[in-house]
Amino acid sequence: MKVTIKATNLKLTPEVKKAIEEKIATLDKFIPHIDTSVEAFVEVALETRHHKKGKIYYAEANIKVPGKIIRSEARAENIYRAINEIKDELQRLLKEYKKRKIIRSYK
Repeated sequence: MKVTIKATNLKLTPEVKKAIEEKIATLDKFIPHIDTSVEAFVEVALETRHHKKGKIYYAEANIKVPGKIIRSEARAENIYRAINEIKDELQRLLKEYKKRKIIRSYK
């Protein structure tokens, strides 16, 4: 899976980049039935929220699969927690997508 990362209002450190690539790479096992190349677009950002104190991190991911774009977003006080949340949601959505594709192929 090809992963493209964009950082907004945040310096993309090697640690954050590595964490994103590792988490998104684990999602490959949920889409082995797809013959075409799959792309993932991930954006991480530091949001400014005047009504909340402290830093709020934002992570968003879009995975293009045949016939659909699977999307997830999360906000957290820790960038790694936001990345984990999008990974968990994408995993759930990819399992659902895979199940639907398998059911359709049997009909």
